[in-house]
Amino acid sequence: MKLRALTYLLLVAVAGFLWSCANIGSPSGGPRDYTPPVVLKSNPAPRAVNFKGKKVTIQFDEIVVLKDQQKKVVISPAQKEPAMVRSLGRTVEVTFNDELIPNTTYTIDFSDAIEDNNEGNRLDGYCFSFSTGESIDTMSVSGMVLRARDLEPMQHVMVGLHSNLDDTAFTATKFERISRTNDKGEFTVQGVKPGKYHIFALKDMDGNYRMSRSEDYAFLDEIIVPSVREFTSQDTTFTFDRRVDTVVTAKHNEYLPNDILLSMFNEGYTPLYLKKAERLGRNRLFVHFSTANELPQLNILSPQNHAVDWHVMERREGNDSIVYWLTDSTLIKADSIVVDMRYMKMDSLNNIVPATDTVVFLSRRTNAEIKAEREAKKEREEMDKEREKLIKKREKMIAEGKDVTDVDLDIKALAQREHAIREVLKLEPSKTSQLEVTDTLQFLFNAPIGSINQRGIRLEHMQKDSTWVRINAKMLQKDELNPLRYMIQANFKPDEQYRLSFDSAAVCNVYGVVNDSTTFKYKVKSLDEYGYVILHVNSGDSAFVELLDANEKVVRHQRVSGGTVRFDNLLPAEYYARLVVDTNGNDRWDPGYYTEHRQPEEVYYYPYADKLRVRKSWGREETWDIYATAINQQKPEKIKKNKPERRRDSLEQRVKQTDEEEEDEFGSNAFGRNTYSGNKYRDYQNNRR
Repeated sequence: MKLRALTYLLLVAVAGFLWSCANIGSPSGGPRDYTPPVVLKSNPAPRAVNFKGKKVTIQFDEIVVLKDQQKKVVISPAQKEPAMVRSLGRTVEVTFNDELIPNTTYTIDFSDAIEDNNEGNRLDGYCFSFSTGESIDTMSVSGMVLRARDLEPMQHVMVGLHSNLDDTAFTATKFERISRTNDKGEFTVQGVKPGKYHIFALKDMDGNYRMSRSEDYAFLDEIIVPSVREFTSQDTTFTFDRRVDTVVTAKHNEYLPNDILLSMFNEGYTPLYLKKAERLGRNRLFVHFSTANELPQLNILSPQNHAVDWHVMERREGNDSIVYWLTDSTLIKADSIVVDMRYMKMDSLNNIVPATDTVVFLSRRTNAEIKAEREAKKEREEMDKEREKLIKKREKMIAEGKDVTDVDLDIKALAQREHAIREVLKLEPSKTSQLEVTDTLQFLFNAPIGSINQRGIRLEHMQKDSTWVRINAKMLQKDELNPLRYMIQANFKPDEQYRLSFDSAAVCNVYGVVNDSTTFKYKVKSLDEYGYVILHVNSGDSAFVELLDANEKVVRHQRVSGGTVRFDNLLPAEYYARLVVDTNGNDRWDPGYYTEHRQPEEVYYYPYADKLRVRKSWGREETWDIYATAINQQKPEKIKKNKPERRRDSLEQRVKQTDEEEEDEFGSNAFGRNTYSGNKYRDYQNNRR
């Protein structure tokens, strides 16, 4: 019996096993891989000396791919002919097209361009080095590049070193050692030999490894001297009952300086030349320069019989373009206008010199425009004839004692048709119904204004008994350089109603075209709708603060006075604050200028975004120490645009964050442990003492 039972159980087990094998299921594939590729071997070996080959091969433990290698992989010294960098299965190959320089250390900085093929795990900060000589240089310098105007991390820009300390090295010769910033703006230049250097950052648009004035760049006036500092660390192991088991002491090298801050800017240089000269319609000449320029002198050669004051000038914002509104009918009717133009331009030696050109402004009209003009003219002529007939008919009927009611209706209908097709002066208001307490009424016209009948423009205030009372206010030109913009300035009271009326023909442009009668009604917001922000800053009074919205658009601009800046009548919103140390007192941020060794004006952000949230009938008063937070950590994340690439897996993100907390020399360990001393180069060293 026992044997039979055992045999039965054995048969059941075998059947169960065969059934499970017969059922096909999807394999789980195992746990997801979160580890980056691992280097197994390379040819030559890392930090090899006396290398004579033309190719470097690096083998990994899994299939790898290169991502964004054009902007991430950097070979130093710079190559005349770019090396070929490619991935082949588990191998990365770098083939040099240039002859390697003797007795030179080469570095191939991959940044985070290498990742595994399946999961996209990146190998961060991988750099391979070798030497063509007897020894290899192992020094390094590191830091961060921020855009000076708004403290944005500058991603994938070049950082280079020159041992030639002459000022012309940056503009005349290639960098000796180069690197690129990562997606957080951090950089490390490796393979540096002992010595003295100038360091630069460059957005190298033309790829020549030297600065051109039109490119974004940064420089440090101080000479940097690479050094190494040895320090020890202790690691303790414990027994299962939490008693100390072993204390291990390890030695490490710290390469300095590792806290360099480069403030990148564009000095705004543009070669000066005449970009465009054309005719916009029949009544406008348009002259456009490449950048701001002095006013050109225009002498009309043809047609000759024109008025002396033949135009009204409109200078566009930026002072790089001018519109000449023609007011002389002879010029307007002419199909071509020949002008002798004298202006300033830049010669081949970058000197600004006077120039003279003969420019022909041609009127180019399409067939459709010509046809439309003819039809409009024909329609006006027909209406004139019809009006003349109706007037004669009315006069005759009156003489005969007949009722002229029907004729009057016909004349009125004709007047309405004429009004519909006649040209009208257009005025576009900046606000149509709701006003802020700080507003002025602004208007944009479609042609320069010739005359204004101020009595035909009425600004009225509604009284408590609902009657309207006129306020003394005039329409004035807002900008003397722009004859199209006008304003009406008044002291608008909160929670009150106003009415602005234009009589017909109150405003007439230089062509005799007048406005239609129109009325605008406004309601001013109550003070209960607003809040305020008061900031006490330690910048001194040679500074101003810009209040920004969520898109970093400037909402208010206010100078610091007595260490305080106040923003009243703010709409409820979340604001951000940017302070500019206005060195030259011109009330705007100015970039640097390398030739004069002038750094860009310093910029600071209020780092506590949640403290500048404004609510109705409520305000904030805060103290702002502009040096209390490291400069690279001041700009709130919500408005930062150049953010690091997001990792695809949350676990990888957490692991990376832990690594950064331990090793990140740009966060808790650099720039003075989250404080900023005011010295952009030495603040880390000063705060460590």
